[in-house]
Amino acid sequence: MAEKRQGLGRGLSSIFGQDVEQYLDDIQNNAADAPGRKEIQIAIKEIRPNPYQPRKEFDKQALNELADSIRTHGIFTPLLVRKSVSGYDLITGERRLRAATIAGLDTVPAISVDFTDEQMMEISILENVQREDLNPIEEAAAYDSLVRKLGYTQEQLAERVGKSREYCANIMRLLKLPSDVRQLVIDKKLTMSHVRPLLSLKDEDQIYTAAKQVMRKKMSVREVENYVHELQGTEVKPKTKTVKEKDPYLRDLESRMQKKLSTQVSVGKKAITISYGDTEDLNRILELLGCIEESEY
Repeated sequence: MAEKRQGLGRGLSSIFGQDVEQYLDDIQNNAADAPGRKEIQIAIKEIRPNPYQPRKEFDKQALNELADSIRTHGIFTPLLVRKSVSGYDLITGERRLRAATIAGLDTVPAISVDFTDEQMMEISILENVQREDLNPIEEAAAYDSLVRKLGYTQEQLAERVGKSREYCANIMRLLKLPSDVRQLVIDKKLTMSHVRPLLSLKDEDQIYTAAKQVMRKKMSVREVENYVHELQGTEVKPKTKTVKEKDPYLRDLESRMQKKLSTQVSVGKKAITISYGDTEDLNRILELLGCIEESEY
């Protein structure tokens, strides 16, 4: 089954040349006239998984569904590989490779491209991030690899993956969580927003205990923040609303009207609100304002 996808992301052309992004898209979309395209059939047993693949979790049901499609229609989109000393290294297409194995295929269509280790790593990470295939922990580990192994700065990382610098910094902090808590995020039992406040706790045991409590009580993100403050013995200060000072002229007018009408009056810039207790009180105010004669009520 063909996999429709968008461009790989920002910055690849600066590494591979101006036409590489289009070239890779042509390959993935099975374009017959892609420059330099040489599709070959490769034995599955000759393909080694990409060591830089950031994605570790693969949905079994989705793989089985893709395997069913491959049995019926074959693989429309070839894998991307590079020739190694013995066999081939997978660059992109691990879902298709796994599904083809489930489907019982012996060979798969592929395109062989000459990439360096650094290029393999960047393509694998950017492709998965662009397609939003990664869970938050995988995404954090992928960004960490780009920083540590390719020497990216925070600014370069944000530009390359198309995210804000703050987002990249926050998600990479998830790697500081205990492994048990990271697994809760991977299993979608807690979200990134739920576990981030836990990072301010003092040790791993407290973080894990707090995470289990958050999950058990099904806390909202705001409740988690308050809970962490309680554990730290700090008081959550309520947000105070800024009250604008009323115009002195309006305040004086408000005071004079209240004395005149003997009731609560609020004078704003475009409205005057006069309070009354009951019908009798309303008629009294209307008479003072000259709106009715005493005989009318």
